Amino acid sequence: MNILILGSGGREHALAWAVKQNPKCDTLYAAPGNAGMAAHATCVALNPENSADVLSFVRENDISFVIVGPEAPLAIGVADDLRDAGVLTFGPSKAAARLEASKSFTKEICDAANAPTAAYGHFHDAESAKAYVREQGAPIVVKADGLAAGKGVIVAMDLETALSAIDDMFSGTFGGAGAEVVIEEFMEGEEASYFILCDGKNVLPVGTAQDHKRVGEGDTGPNTGGMGAYSPAPVLTDDIAERALDEIVRPTVAEMERRGTPYQGVLYAGLMIKDGQPRLVEYNVRFGDPECQVLMMRLGAQALDLMLATAEGRLDTAKVNWADDHAMTVVMAANGYPGSYGKGDVIRGLETLADDSFHKCFHAGTKADGDNTLANGGRVLNITARGETLKEAQERAYSELDKVDWEGGFYRHDIGWRAL
Repeated sequence: MNILILGSGGREHALAWAVKQNPKCDTLYAAPGNAGMAAHATCVALNPENSADVLSFVRENDISFVIVGPEAPLAIGVADDLRDAGVLTFGPSKAAARLEASKSFTKEICDAANAPTAAYGHFHDAESAKAYVREQGAPIVVKADGLAAGKGVIVAMDLETALSAIDDMFSGTFGGAGAEVVIEEFMEGEEASYFILCDGKNVLPVGTAQDHKRVGEGDTGPNTGGMGAYSPAPVLTDDIAERALDEIVRPTVAEMERRGTPYQGVLYAGLMIKDGQPRLVEYNVRFGDPECQVLMMRLGAQALDLMLATAEGRLDTAKVNWADDHAMTVVMAANGYPGSYGKGDVIRGLETLADDSFHKCFHAGTKADGDNTLANGGRVLNITARGETLKEAQERAYSELDKVDWEGGFYRHDIGWRAL
């Protein structure tokens, strides 16, 4: 079958790498793709948020299956348009994608499903939000209600930071995402990511991971899109995972079906775990980035079979075959990220990196320029490795990082510290 992956980041490169290993995949396309994805897919200059152009390409190239990688096309209904045209598609509808596109909607669903999550308030103006913060005190969490590329969350340890965050959001720092604000109770514990495939009725867990959101060593500094991840997440034990399924995920999926907006795709549940009790931090409606990189490293070719079972509504017959292994990815980012950063640096040494079932460099923000690979984003490379133990995966990843010659980039040296 001919397959199209929409997106251009490290997540989509990992998906392309896994999908291309499956013999069901004949020709693989990526729109728009990146310099690394070109090794597995034909990259095409398509805007993944333009349904008409995507549909034209699908028809012209006999595409049998479309995998939507990022959240933005899902939030505007690209998956709906594809399915309406009879195209088999992996990714939720616009209505179901509100689980990520609107934090207040997610809270409403949690209330209806009686799913444990943080206490909250939802506000349309700065003064009401500030009054709530003063009443609740700090620490407290301030969130832009809409999509903000993973950066619209401020964990405020004092009132001044919280009040400043409210001003920033309502003044347009996060664009339209901050037109409404959700303010949440600060939850203590350890955070982990749980990934569950849903076909509208059935659910199938496909792995756990732990991300490192803060830019600095020891989880310090501002939030980013993610500086590294590992899988599995030891904190998410089998008992806690089952509890999260029973108390959070299944009630959510049932509530979405009850409302006539069944959820189909991967549901990423960000969980806070304390004393064995999982509580929902947030939902995302796509694979995490960089968590997808470690999940795909462990799943390999079966990832395509699982996504097809999801899209075709037969998850009740699907099974995940896990090896007893571990994977880690370390993000190389441009100096200055998550603030302002430059583009266009030549990255050298990539040809010296190992490329096998235990080592992979997934590209995120890169661009090909003749024989050179240029930095073209904030998060640029994901150096990923697999091993029998997490320590072995870590050693392999950091050994590869030493081979990359890029003065304009940096990375954290402590990915995996919580587990190790």
